[in-house]
Amino acid sequence: MAKANLTFADLDLTVSVPVGVRVIEISEKVGSGLIYGCREGDCGTCLMKVISGADNLSTPSVVEEKVLRDNHAGRDTRLACQAQVLGDVTVKPA
Repeated sequence: MAKANLTFADLDLTVSVPVGVRVIEISEKVGSGLIYGCREGDCGTCLMKVISGADNLSTPSVVEEKVLRDNHAGRDTRLACQAQVLGDVTVKPA
């Protein structure tokens, strides 16, 4: 199984993760400051800044693009619940 390095800048922590995993899944396990409220119906709370490796994340879906637009997110911002790790990437809470 292919692996990639996912770095959480807020924790200064890098973990090796399976390619295809969503950032939020690992964030929960390591205690990163990336929060989310989607389970309570508050979409858009898991905004994260991509510090490096933006090209190593899955392409945003139409739904993610809409949520990012609605939140006036910058080009370096993604939803942790949607972004899949495809290669080495560094993120932090938005």
